[in-house]
Amino acid sequence: MAVLEKIRVKLGVFITVVIALALLSFIIDPTTLEAVSNSMSSRNDVGEINGKDIRYQDFEKDVEYFTALSEMSTGTSARTEEQLEAIRNAAWQSLIDKYLFLRNAKAAGITVGEAEMVDLTTGDMVSPFISQDPTFMDESGNFSKDRLVQLVQNIHSDQSGSIRMYWDYLQNTIYTQQYYAKYGSLFTRGNFSNPLMLAKEIEENNNTTDVEFVMVPYGFQTDSTIVVSDSEINRYYKAHKEQYRQQASRDIEYVVFEVVPSDEDIAAANEQVLKVYDEFASADAADMKGFLLRNSDRPYSEYYYRSGELNTISSDVNDFVFNDGKGTSKVFTKDNTFYVARVMESRMVPDSVFVKHILLQGEQEALADSLVDVLKRGRESFANVAALYSADQNPNVAERGDIGWMTQTYMIPGMESVMTAPLNRIFVLDTQYGKHIVKVTDRTEPVLKKRVAILEKEAIASKETFNKYYSQANNVAAKAAGKYEGFRKAVEEEGLYAHPVNRMLESSDMLGAIDGTKPVTRWAFDAKKGKVSDIITVNNSYFFVVALKDIHKEGYATVEEMSSSIRNILYREKLGEKKAAEIAAKINGLTDMQAIADTLGTTVSTKENITFASLTSQGLDPKFIGAVSVAETGKISAPLAGNIGVYVYKVTGHDTGAFFTEDDAKARDAQMTQYSLQMLVPVMMQDADVKDNRARFY
Repeated sequence: MAVLEKIRVKLGVFITVVIALALLSFIIDPTTLEAVSNSMSSRNDVGEINGKDIRYQDFEKDVEYFTALSEMSTGTSARTEEQLEAIRNAAWQSLIDKYLFLRNAKAAGITVGEAEMVDLTTGDMVSPFISQDPTFMDESGNFSKDRLVQLVQNIHSDQSGSIRMYWDYLQNTIYTQQYYAKYGSLFTRGNFSNPLMLAKEIEENNNTTDVEFVMVPYGFQTDSTIVVSDSEINRYYKAHKEQYRQQASRDIEYVVFEVVPSDEDIAAANEQVLKVYDEFASADAADMKGFLLRNSDRPYSEYYYRSGELNTISSDVNDFVFNDGKGTSKVFTKDNTFYVARVMESRMVPDSVFVKHILLQGEQEALADSLVDVLKRGRESFANVAALYSADQNPNVAERGDIGWMTQTYMIPGMESVMTAPLNRIFVLDTQYGKHIVKVTDRTEPVLKKRVAILEKEAIASKETFNKYYSQANNVAAKAAGKYEGFRKAVEEEGLYAHPVNRMLESSDMLGAIDGTKPVTRWAFDAKKGKVSDIITVNNSYFFVVALKDIHKEGYATVEEMSSSIRNILYREKLGEKKAAEIAAKINGLTDMQAIADTLGTTVSTKENITFASLTSQGLDPKFIGAVSVAETGKISAPLAGNIGVYVYKVTGHDTGAFFTEDDAKARDAQMTQYSLQMLVPVMMQDADVKDNRARFY
C-alpha cells in the first residue's frame, strides 16, 4: 500500500506539470516561446569569458562604440572588411581585459589608484597615450598641455557627446595599460640571471662535438611482424592526452559549379559596347557622367591618374592613355570585360595638398562671404577665425582649422577641387556637411596626370547560363538525397571531383581560391554527420553541394580520432627498437667504425662542431644531437634508434668555443622574457576556458 501511495503522489505531480504546460501553451503564442528559447540558447552567445556569457546584442553595442571611435579618428564612416575585423577584434579584446585580465591582475594584488590616474592623464606623469596623441600636439609637433585642458573643458559644452566618448576611451585605455605594465613587471623583475647562471648558460651554449657515425635508414616498407595493439594505443593516448586538445572542426567534401558567361554572353557584351561606341566618342564632357551612368559598369570619375595607375584596370588602357591619348581607344578585352578609354583632361596635379578649413553649418553658413572678406584683408588669422566659428568638433584635429594632408583617395566628398587650387587662395566649397572656407597652404610637386572616361562592360552570365549550372548542381543534390552514400554515387556517375577539406574551422571563409564561403561553413556546423546539403549559393557565382563526413568537437580529440597517428608513432618506436637490436647483433665485437660500416653495407660520415643549443645543428636527427653531446670521447656507442634510422657513432672530440657571448645570453634571456609576456593573456584564456564564437555571426 505504501508503494501504491508513492506512485499516486509522484504521478499526481507529473500530471499537474503536464496540465500546467498545456494551459501555458494556450496562453502564450508558440512563436513567443520559440523566441524566448532562442534568446536563452548559447547559440546566440558570441562567446564566454571567465564564466561570463557574451550575448550577441551586447557585443554589437561594443562594436558600435569602437566603430564610432574609429569614425572620429579617421573622419569617415567607410570601412573595408579588414577594418571591420579590426574593430570587432578591439571590441573582443576590451571584453577579455574587462572580464579576465583585470580581474586576475587585481586578484594578484595590483591596483591603480585615483591619484595615479590623475597623474597619468592631466598631472605630471602624462601617459604616452596622451602625450603622443596628435590631438594634443602644437604646431611644432610637441605635446601641449593647454590643448589637453581645452579638450577636457569642452566636454560639457559638446552636445554631440563625442568629446566625452573620446576622453573616456583614453582614460579606460590608460587604466588598463597601467595594469598590464604592473602585471608584466612581476615577470620581468622576477626573470633574472645572476652571474653564475649567466656563466653556465654561456658555457653550455659554447660546447661543440665532433663525431664519426654510420646510419641505417628505416626505409618505407612496412614490417608486418610489428603489431600495435588497441590497449597500447589507449595507454599512449591517456599518457599524452593534453597534446590532443582541439578546436571544433568539420570534415567535408564538396562539388562546386562556377557560373561563368557563355560564348553567347560574351558576344552580347561586346555588341553592347560597339552599339554605343560612337556616342561615347562624341559625347560632350558635360554629358559624359550621365552617359556612363546609363551605359557603363564603371561610373565617371573626377580622379586624375598618373602613369601606371590604370594598369590595375587594364594595361592596354594605361598604354593608350599615356602613350597615345588622342581620340577614343579601340575596344580592349580583359577577363571577359570590355574597355574603351577617352582622355578628358590633362594637367599638372600634386599627389597631396595641405588644407585648412572652417566648417560652417546651419545659421553660420550665412557668414561665409563676410568671413572670407575678413581673412583676405588679413584682419584675423585663419586659426583664430576657425577657433571661433568652426563647427568641426573632431577631437583628433591637430589644430582647429587644419584638415591636414589630403589626397585624391583621402578626401572629404565635395572638396575634390582642392587638388588643383592655387596656394593660399581663400574660397568657399559646399559639401554635404555644410559650407567650408578653404585655403590650400602647401602641396607636393605637381606631375602630369590625366582624367579619363572609361566605358566598361563586363560579360555576365545570362539567365539561361545561370539555369544551366544550377541544373547541374541540382542534379547532384537530387541524386544524393541528403545522404553521403548518395553523394559519392552521384559524383561518380557525373564524373565530378569531390574536393575534400579536413578539420575546417568555424571561422573558415574560404574554400580553395573561393572567398566568402561562410554559408558553407555555417551549414557544416549545423548539420549532422553523413548529411548532404541542398544547393548553397556563394557570391551569386558558385553553386556548392556539400557532404559532412565527420564532426570534431571542441575539447579533446577522441582516441578513435587519434588512433591512426598514435599507431604510427608506436610502430616507429617498435621498428626502431627492432632495427637497433638487429644491428647490435650484427656488429657485436667490432671495434672499428669502418668495419661496422662495411658490415652494415653503408659508409662512415663525419660531422664537426655539433652544438646542442644552437641552430647550426639543424638538419640532424634531434635524438642523435642529444646523444652525442653527452657521449664519452673515443667510445663506440650502442645502436641508437633515431627518428629516421639507427645510428652507431663515436665522438672524436668535445670542445668549448667562444662564439656564444654574454651579449648573446642576455639577448636570449630578453627574448624569453618577452615571450612570457606575450603568453600571459593566452595562458589566462586557456585556464579560464574562454570560448570565442564570433565566427558564427561574422
